[in-house]
Amino acid sequence: MNKNKVVLASFCILASAVVFSACRDKQSTGLEYARNMYDPLAYNPDQPNNNFANGQTAQTPPKNTVPVGFVEEDIYPNTAAGYEEAGVKLVNSLQLTEKNLLQGQHLYKVFCGPCHGEAGDGQGHLVKIEKFTGVPSFIDPEKASSRGGLMKDLSAGKIYHTIKYGVNMMGSYASQLSPEERWKVVAYVQQLQKGK
Repeated sequence: MNKNKVVLASFCILASAVVFSACRDKQSTGLEYARNMYDPLAYNPDQPNNNFANGQTAQTPPKNTVPVGFVEEDIYPNTAAGYEEAGVKLVNSLQLTEKNLLQGQHLYKVFCGPCHGEAGDGQGHLVKIEKFTGVPSFIDPEKASSRGGLMKDLSAGKIYHTIKYGVNMMGSYASQLSPEERWKVVAYVQQLQKGK
């Protein structure tokens, strides 16, 4: 019995010592293991940085640089002349495979279908609920492009140029679709133009 009292008394003394020592310094966070895992060593992008002449951490990329893995097609300006030149000179370099057409179909449904319709008839969901009007059809044999010529006769280069820069109410998809993805959409749109 005496032995249990000694153990209990020892435990109480040890517990009170821990409690009183922990309450002593309110600012202490205690011991930390691997401190460098909690505090980042790198600068935050918006943090001042004396390592650069302008004092900024986030630097503007150098002129005429492109992201790794990004390959841009020949650049034609966003003008009527650039549109016509792209229509003549730009050619789809992707092979017309089932895989490319399926990927083009998916991208078309996601990015183009809401306005142009899944069948390319210009009757997408946004047209049906009257958010937009005058969306062109790729399959109507008499529907003219706002830039001239029939929609069903647009060349691959003209379609690509339009996807890249946009036209009228349609904005540019250059930031959403890579050049390769744009060509896949072009291939699918050309299938719609043929009525397939």
